[in-house]
Amino acid sequence: MTDFLAEAQSLFEYTQSLRRDFHMHPELGFKEVRTAGIVARELTSLGLEVHTCIAETGVVALLEGAKSGPVILARFDMDALPILEETSVPYTSQNPGVMHACGHDGHTAIGLTVTKMLLAHRQELAGTVKFIFQPAEEGLGGAEGMIAAGVLENPKPDLALALHLWNEKPLGWFVIAAGPATAGAELFKIKVRGKGGHGAMPHLNADPVLAAAEIVTALQSIVARNVPPLQAAVVSVCTIHGGEAFNVIPQTVELAGTIRTFEPEVREKVLERFKVIVYGLAETMGCQAEVDLQRLAPAVINQPESAAHIAEVARRIFPDAAIDTGDYVTMGSEDFAFIMEKVPGCFFFIGSANKEKGLDASHHHPRFDFDEQALPRGAALMASTVAELLRDKSRKI
Repeated sequence: MTDFLAEAQSLFEYTQSLRRDFHMHPELGFKEVRTAGIVARELTSLGLEVHTCIAETGVVALLEGAKSGPVILARFDMDALPILEETSVPYTSQNPGVMHACGHDGHTAIGLTVTKMLLAHRQELAGTVKFIFQPAEEGLGGAEGMIAAGVLENPKPDLALALHLWNEKPLGWFVIAAGPATAGAELFKIKVRGKGGHGAMPHLNADPVLAAAEIVTALQSIVARNVPPLQAAVVSVCTIHGGEAFNVIPQTVELAGTIRTFEPEVREKVLERFKVIVYGLAETMGCQAEVDLQRLAPAVINQPESAAHIAEVARRIFPDAAIDTGDYVTMGSEDFAFIMEKVPGCFFFIGSANKEKGLDASHHHPRFDFDEQALPRGAALMASTVAELLRDKSRKI
């Protein structure tokens, strides 16, 4: 059986150099022009069929095995975040105000490494691997855009796989669990309109600041009193903007935040109560409210059979690793869920933190960085999983 871990480790310099280059030149969602260009160049150099400019900056490549068989989609995201980097590493961002603070630079480098490794074993594969290098995962609609562009057709995938480097857990840890993996996410914006005026004469006004304060407090009752205690939800108001002067009650106050849920029925209840509370409290306070709710992503729900297979592969490759196949979930969201609504599959996590090296800042933090030894681990697990699925005729996909 192929030792993909040894192969990934032999390619470490290649993977690391790509990752550090991407890290130095981060690009926001739908602007990954340089990144996509490097991805397309590397894939083309391998002799693969490559399609570019999918959903603006996405790249798709097909690797056809020596024999016919199922189609496996392997997705890797490319976008960075609008964050000013505060690390002092030699490969720090050269694009001020933009940073790879979530590990997507590593994902893209892993994807190219997996492609290189699987291509070397093409004669052993009975089926096709569809590599998807996706733009704009960070809440901008990248997965939806690629689906709309037809990436789930010609050929249609039978299984979808994706991974995420995960700084919430240490190097050597994996989570590959059936069922929920990440939460569904909504973005909400609220505009509370009142009647402004002098701060010393509040009785003549309809204060939207006070109404907004009541709304912020009351929204917390949804999770506390409307969601069953053994189910999960989050309602977070993250921004409040209103007023310019210390003695002037403003006309409007704007709020924004996020809602996170797993089960569809919980989501429906949370959204229903959200609207009732916002509109009702605004009216009670003599104001009017406008609510804008945008669905960013559904929950990622892993197929049990896929999760079990990947966990089996991980135990064999990493016999001493901590492999969590239990109930670990995160309230973070992931737009790979849109793909998994149409194609069964699995989204798994690769522990990447190293506290002793100071590489344990959380995702989306200005000092985020990870232990690069996670790169060959992720590449080996993805390549081994795909290869075994396309070799084992007894295993149904």
